Amino acid sequence: METQHSKRTANVSTAAAPRRSVHDPANGHFRALTLFAESPDCAKAARDLAGSYLRTWGLGHAVDVTQLVVSELVGNVVHHAVPDGCLARPGAGRRIDVALMTWPEVLVIGVSDEDSTPPELAVGEFVSPELAGDFSEALLPDRGRGLLIIQRLSDAVWWSPGTNGGKTVWCRLDLDRLWVENSA
Repeated sequence: METQHSKRTANVSTAAAPRRSVHDPANGHFRALTLFAESPDCAKAARDLAGSYLRTWGLGHAVDVTQLVVSELVGNVVHHAVPDGCLARPGAGRRIDVALMTWPEVLVIGVSDEDSTPPELAVGEFVSPELAGDFSEALLPDRGRGLLIIQRLSDAVWWSPGTNGGKTVWCRLDLDRLWVENSA
């Protein structure tokens, strides 16, 4: 009698990579919150929640910069965003969505509003600070200073249109860079 040998191994478990805990920061984190621009303390609420999330995730070194960026972005919505006609409801509050996402090396912040008008992101310096001399305040633009601050603090800033109107302004922060800056 002839025996056939199978090329498969029976009843042998294949060793899979160990699963990481959902609390492991290498898996990343995501939190989102919705605010309304008419709420008196919406920027403060966004700042405080962002700081709380980062501390919970063990990213205390990124709290100050993140809170300033979130505060500026939410403040821009409160002061400048006018909802598109298709999104606005008479008497309704202007919705602001704030998202925080982490991966091992980066933190991404997104602030969405109901106005599809693109933000006025500064493209660069128009006058050299050396040429301005004692008149450095002349270098500051009349508008967009909040976004200029955000661009200086962030490693990247961009925006994307919403699928049904509105937009999201995004910022990326390098967590390793923030760690080094705060440890020095």
